[in-house]
Amino acid sequence: MNETPEKPSAAKKVARKTVKKATTTKTATAKTAAKKAPTAKTATKKTPARKPESRVAMVRRARRINRELAELYPYAHPELDFTNPFELLVATVLSAQTTDLRVNQTTPRLFALCPTPEDMAAMPPEKLEELIRPTGFFRAKAKSLLGLSAALRDRFGGEVPGRLEDLVTLPGVGRKTANVVLGNAFGVPGITVDTHFGRLARRFGWTTHQDAEKVEADVAEIFPKSEWTMLSHRVVFHGRRVCHSRRPACGACAIAPLCPAYGEGETDPEKARKLLKYELGGQPGQRLKPPAGYPGQPAPPMAPPVSAS
Repeated sequence: MNETPEKPSAAKKVARKTVKKATTTKTATAKTAAKKAPTAKTATKKTPARKPESRVAMVRRARRINRELAELYPYAHPELDFTNPFELLVATVLSAQTTDLRVNQTTPRLFALCPTPEDMAAMPPEKLEELIRPTGFFRAKAKSLLGLSAALRDRFGGEVPGRLEDLVTLPGVGRKTANVVLGNAFGVPGITVDTHFGRLARRFGWTTHQDAEKVEADVAEIFPKSEWTMLSHRVVFHGRRVCHSRRPACGACAIAPLCPAYGEGETDPEKARKLLKYELGGQPGQRLKPPAGYPGQPAPPMAPPVSAS
Protein backbone atom coordinates (compact mmCIF):
# COMPACT_ATOMS: atom_id res chain seq x y z
CA MET A 1 0.00 0.00 0.00
CA ASN A 2 1.51 3.35 -1.08
CA GLU A 3 1.63 6.11 1.52
CA THR A 4 1.10 9.71 0.61
CA PRO A 5 4.18 11.79 1.55
CA GLU A 6 3.59 13.91 4.65
CA LYS A 7 3.39 17.61 3.86
CA PRO A 8 5.78 19.77 5.84
CA SER A 9 4.15 21.61 8.66
CA ALA A 10 3.99 25.42 8.75
CA ALA A 11 6.57 25.47 11.53
CA LYS A 12 9.06 23.49 9.39
CA LYS A 13 8.51 25.84 6.44
CA VAL A 14 9.33 28.88 8.61
CA ALA A 15 12.45 27.15 9.97
CA ARG A 16 13.72 26.35 6.45
CA LYS A 17 13.16 29.94 5.29
CA THR A 18 15.00 31.29 8.36
CA VAL A 19 18.01 29.03 7.72
CA LYS A 20 18.08 29.96 4.03
CA LYS A 21 17.84 33.70 4.83
CA ALA A 22 20.59 33.47 7.44
CA THR A 23 22.85 31.62 5.02
CA THR A 24 22.21 34.19 2.30
CA THR A 25 22.86 37.11 4.69
CA LYS A 26 26.06 35.53 5.97
CA THR A 27 27.31 35.00 2.42
CA ALA A 28 26.47 38.58 1.41
CA THR A 29 28.18 39.95 4.50
CA ALA A 30 31.27 37.89 3.78
CA LYS A 31 31.36 39.16 0.19
CA THR A 32 31.00 42.77 1.35
CA ALA A 33 33.75 42.32 3.90
CA ALA A 34 35.98 40.74 1.30
CA LYS A 35 35.48 43.74 -0.98
CA LYS A 36 36.37 46.18 1.83
CA ALA A 37 39.29 44.22 3.17
CA PRO A 38 42.61 45.35 1.71
CA THR A 39 44.38 42.93 -0.52
CA ALA A 40 47.93 41.90 0.30
CA LYS A 41 49.14 44.34 -2.31
CA THR A 42 47.07 47.19 -0.85
CA ALA A 43 48.02 46.41 2.74
CA THR A 44 51.72 46.63 2.04
CA LYS A 45 51.39 49.92 0.19
CA LYS A 46 52.70 52.81 2.32
CA THR A 47 52.08 56.54 2.14
CA PRO A 48 55.25 58.17 0.92
CA ALA A 49 57.09 59.87 3.79
CA ARG A 50 57.45 63.63 3.73
CA LYS A 51 60.85 64.77 2.66
CA PRO A 52 62.84 65.64 5.79
CA GLU A 53 63.69 69.29 6.32
CA SER A 54 67.37 70.15 6.15
CA ARG A 55 69.06 71.92 9.02
CA VAL A 56 69.60 75.03 6.90
CA ALA A 57 65.93 75.11 5.86
CA MET A 58 64.79 74.69 9.46
CA VAL A 59 66.99 77.56 10.68
CA ARG A 60 65.73 79.83 7.90
CA ARG A 61 62.12 78.96 8.70
CA ALA A 62 62.72 79.49 12.44
CA ARG A 63 64.21 82.93 11.91
CA ARG A 64 61.35 83.88 9.64
CA ILE A 65 58.90 82.81 12.37
CA ASN A 66 60.74 85.12 14.76
CA ARG A 67 60.44 88.02 12.30
CA GLU A 68 56.73 87.32 11.80
CA LEU A 69 56.17 87.22 15.56
CA ALA A 70 58.05 90.50 15.94
CA GLU A 71 55.59 92.13 13.54
CA LEU A 72 52.63 90.52 15.28
CA TYR A 73 53.77 91.47 18.80
CA PRO A 74 55.90 94.62 18.57
CA TYR A 75 54.81 95.32 22.15
CA ALA A 76 55.92 91.93 23.59
CA HIS A 77 57.23 92.30 27.13
CA PRO A 78 57.57 90.42 30.43
CA GLU A 79 54.07 90.01 31.80
CA LEU A 80 55.01 90.40 35.45
CA ASP A 81 54.68 93.80 37.14
CA PHE A 82 57.99 94.96 38.65
CA THR A 83 60.02 98.12 39.21
CA ASN A 84 63.42 96.67 40.17
CA PRO A 85 65.40 93.38 39.97
CA PHE A 86 64.30 92.23 43.44
CA GLU A 87 60.60 92.61 42.59
CA LEU A 88 61.10 90.74 39.32
CA LEU A 89 62.98 87.94 41.09
CA VAL A 90 60.25 87.53 43.69
CA ALA A 91 57.44 87.73 41.12
CA THR A 92 59.12 85.10 38.93
CA VAL A 93 59.47 82.70 41.85
CA LEU A 94 55.79 83.22 42.67
CA SER A 95 54.76 82.61 39.04
CA ALA A 96 55.48 78.87 39.23
CA GLN A 97 52.29 76.81 38.77
CA THR A 98 50.05 79.86 38.46
CA THR A 99 49.30 82.74 36.08
CA ASP A 100 51.20 85.99 35.84
CA LEU A 101 47.87 87.72 36.39
CA ARG A 102 47.43 86.10 39.79
CA VAL A 103 50.98 87.06 40.72
CA ASN A 104 50.45 90.66 39.61
CA GLN A 105 47.28 90.83 41.70
CA THR A 106 49.18 89.50 44.73
CA THR A 107 52.47 91.41 44.69
CA PRO A 108 51.29 95.03 45.31
CA ARG A 109 50.49 94.29 48.95
CA LEU A 110 53.56 92.07 49.31
CA PHE A 111 55.97 94.70 47.99
CA ALA A 112 54.33 97.41 50.08
CA LEU A 113 55.23 95.42 53.20
CA CYS A 114 58.52 93.93 51.93
CA PRO A 115 60.23 96.37 49.53
CA THR A 116 63.74 95.00 50.18
CA PRO A 117 65.40 91.61 50.76
CA GLU A 118 66.09 92.66 54.36
CA ASP A 119 62.38 93.34 54.95
CA MET A 120 61.31 90.04 53.41
CA ALA A 121 63.93 88.01 55.30
CA ALA A 122 62.55 89.42 58.56
CA MET A 123 58.93 88.59 57.71
CA PRO A 124 57.38 85.87 59.94
CA PRO A 125 56.82 82.75 57.76
CA GLU A 126 53.12 82.53 58.63
CA LYS A 127 52.48 86.13 57.57
CA LEU A 128 54.43 85.72 54.32
CA GLU A 129 52.49 82.55 53.55
CA GLU A 130 49.23 84.40 54.03
CA LEU A 131 50.32 87.24 51.75
CA ILE A 132 51.23 84.92 48.87
CA ARG A 133 48.48 82.32 49.43
CA PRO A 134 46.57 83.29 46.21
CA THR A 135 49.50 82.11 44.06
CA GLY A 136 49.28 78.52 45.30
CA PHE A 137 51.98 76.31 46.82
CA PHE A 138 52.41 79.16 49.27
CA ARG A 139 54.36 77.24 51.92
CA ALA A 140 57.09 76.10 49.50
CA LYS A 141 57.20 79.53 47.86
CA ALA A 142 57.44 81.31 51.21
CA LYS A 143 60.36 79.08 52.16
CA SER A 144 62.13 79.96 48.88
CA LEU A 145 61.46 83.70 49.29
CA LEU A 146 62.74 83.74 52.85
CA GLY A 147 65.82 81.78 51.82
CA LEU A 148 66.70 83.88 48.79
CA SER A 149 66.06 87.13 50.69
CA ALA A 150 68.41 86.04 53.47
CA ALA A 151 71.01 85.00 50.89
CA LEU A 152 70.78 88.37 49.13
CA ARG A 153 71.16 90.12 52.48
CA ASP A 154 74.05 87.99 53.73
CA ARG A 155 75.99 87.19 50.54
CA PHE A 156 75.22 89.94 48.05
CA GLY A 157 74.81 93.07 50.16
CA GLY A 158 71.06 93.16 49.66
CA GLU A 159 71.39 93.40 45.86
CA VAL A 160 70.26 90.93 43.20
CA PRO A 161 73.37 89.66 41.38
CA GLY A 162 73.61 90.10 37.62
CA ARG A 163 75.29 86.76 36.84
CA LEU A 164 73.57 83.47 36.10
CA GLU A 165 76.07 81.46 38.15
CA ASP A 166 75.22 83.58 41.20
CA LEU A 167 71.46 83.65 40.69
CA VAL A 168 71.09 79.88 40.48
CA THR A 169 72.68 79.52 43.93
CA LEU A 170 69.66 81.27 45.48
CA PRO A 171 66.89 79.08 46.98
CA GLY A 172 64.06 78.48 44.51
CA VAL A 173 65.96 79.98 41.56
CA GLY A 174 66.71 77.85 38.49
CA ARG A 175 67.87 78.69 34.97
CA LYS A 176 64.43 79.82 33.84
CA THR A 177 64.03 82.31 36.67
CA ALA A 178 67.64 83.44 36.32
CA ASN A 179 67.21 84.09 32.58
CA VAL A 180 64.02 86.07 33.21
CA VAL A 181 65.83 88.34 35.68
CA LEU A 182 68.99 88.67 33.59
CA GLY A 183 67.16 89.45 30.36
CA ASN A 184 64.62 91.90 31.77
CA ALA A 185 66.37 93.54 34.71
CA PHE A 186 70.01 93.53 33.53
CA GLY A 187 69.80 93.38 29.74
CA VAL A 188 71.76 90.11 29.59
CA PRO A 189 70.38 87.92 26.76
CA GLY A 190 68.71 84.72 27.89
CA ILE A 191 66.17 82.17 26.65
CA THR A 192 63.26 81.60 29.02
CA VAL A 193 61.93 78.07 28.58
CA ASP A 194 58.59 77.94 30.34
CA THR A 195 55.73 75.59 29.40
CA HIS A 196 54.59 77.86 26.56
CA PHE A 197 58.05 78.27 25.04
CA GLY A 198 58.82 74.56 25.23
CA ARG A 199 55.50 73.61 23.64
CA LEU A 200 55.88 76.00 20.71
CA ALA A 201 59.56 75.16 20.17
CA ARG A 202 58.53 71.54 19.68
CA ARG A 203 55.57 72.42 17.45
CA PHE A 204 57.79 74.65 15.33
CA GLY A 205 60.30 71.84 14.93
CA TRP A 206 63.12 73.68 16.71
CA THR A 207 63.65 70.85 19.18
CA THR A 208 62.33 67.41 20.09
CA HIS A 209 63.32 67.58 23.76
CA GLN A 210 61.10 67.93 26.82
CA ASP A 211 63.90 68.90 29.20
CA ALA A 212 64.05 72.70 29.54
CA GLU A 213 67.85 72.95 29.47
CA LYS A 214 68.06 70.84 26.30
CA VAL A 215 65.36 72.96 24.67
CA GLU A 216 67.30 76.08 25.63
CA ALA A 217 70.50 74.66 24.14
CA ASP A 218 68.79 73.67 20.87
CA VAL A 219 67.13 77.06 20.41
CA ALA A 220 70.32 78.94 21.32
CA GLU A 221 72.03 77.32 18.31
CA ILE A 222 69.34 78.62 15.94
CA PHE A 223 69.14 82.29 16.87
CA PRO A 224 71.78 84.97 17.48
CA LYS A 225 72.30 85.80 21.14
CA SER A 226 71.01 89.34 20.66
CA GLU A 227 67.54 87.89 19.88
CA TRP A 228 67.21 85.52 22.83
CA THR A 229 65.30 87.72 25.29
CA MET A 230 62.81 89.18 22.82
CA LEU A 231 62.38 85.83 21.10
CA SER A 232 61.33 84.42 24.47
CA HIS A 233 58.71 87.14 24.95
CA ARG A 234 57.32 86.74 21.43
CA VAL A 235 57.02 82.96 21.62
CA VAL A 236 55.42 83.09 25.09
CA PHE A 237 53.00 85.80 23.91
CA HIS A 238 51.98 83.63 20.96
CA GLY A 239 51.59 80.57 23.15
CA ARG A 240 49.31 82.39 25.57
CA ARG A 241 47.20 84.12 22.95
CA VAL A 242 47.00 81.82 19.93
CA CYS A 243 48.94 78.54 20.11
CA HIS A 244 47.29 77.16 23.24
CA SER A 245 48.08 73.81 24.75
CA ARG A 246 44.73 72.13 24.24
CA ARG A 247 42.98 74.08 21.50
CA PRO A 248 45.43 76.01 19.31
CA ALA A 249 43.71 78.64 17.15
CA CYS A 250 45.37 77.43 13.93
CA GLY A 251 42.81 79.12 11.69
CA ALA A 252 43.64 82.53 13.18
CA CYS A 253 47.40 82.09 13.32
CA ALA A 254 49.54 84.52 11.33
CA ILE A 255 52.41 82.04 11.05
CA ALA A 256 50.33 78.99 10.09
CA PRO A 257 52.10 78.60 6.69
CA LEU A 258 55.42 78.24 8.54
CA CYS A 259 54.23 75.79 11.21
CA PRO A 260 54.71 72.03 10.81
CA ALA A 261 52.05 71.45 13.49
CA TYR A 262 49.31 73.34 11.62
CA GLY A 263 46.05 71.43 11.99
CA GLU A 264 46.52 70.28 15.58
CA GLY A 265 43.94 72.86 16.57
CA GLU A 266 40.87 74.59 15.14
CA THR A 267 41.44 75.48 11.47
CA ASP A 268 38.12 77.18 10.76
CA PRO A 269 38.93 80.94 10.81
CA GLU A 270 35.71 82.03 12.52
CA LYS A 271 35.84 79.35 15.20
CA ALA A 272 39.56 79.95 15.71
CA ARG A 273 39.07 83.68 16.31
CA LYS A 274 36.79 82.87 19.23
CA LEU A 275 39.71 81.06 20.90
CA LEU A 276 42.02 84.09 20.91
CA LYS A 277 42.94 85.40 24.34
CA TYR A 278 43.89 88.67 26.03
CA GLU A 279 44.24 91.69 23.75
CA LEU A 280 43.77 89.63 20.57
CA GLY A 281 40.47 88.43 21.95
CA GLY A 282 39.43 91.89 23.18
CA GLN A 283 40.06 91.01 26.84
CA PRO A 284 42.32 92.52 29.54
CA GLY A 285 45.95 91.45 29.66
CA GLN A 286 47.85 90.00 32.61
CA ARG A 287 49.55 93.15 33.89
CA LEU A 288 47.87 95.65 36.17
CA LYS A 289 50.43 98.19 34.97
CA PRO A 290 51.30 97.34 31.35
CA PRO A 291 54.14 99.22 29.65
CA ALA A 292 53.60 102.07 27.23
CA GLY A 293 52.50 100.89 23.82
CA TYR A 294 50.54 97.88 25.06
CA PRO A 295 47.34 97.81 22.97
CA GLY A 296 45.16 95.91 25.42
CA GLN A 297 43.37 96.73 28.64
CA PRO A 298 45.11 96.61 32.04
CA ALA A 299 44.11 93.66 34.20
CA PRO A 300 41.88 94.41 37.19
CA PRO A 301 43.24 94.18 40.74
CA MET A 302 42.27 91.27 42.91
CA ALA A 303 38.75 91.56 44.28
CA PRO A 304 38.64 92.05 48.04
CA PRO A 305 37.53 88.99 50.03
CA VAL A 306 33.83 88.82 50.75
CA SER A 307 33.23 89.18 54.47
CA ALA A 308 30.90 86.70 56.08
CA SER A 309 27.69 88.34 57.29
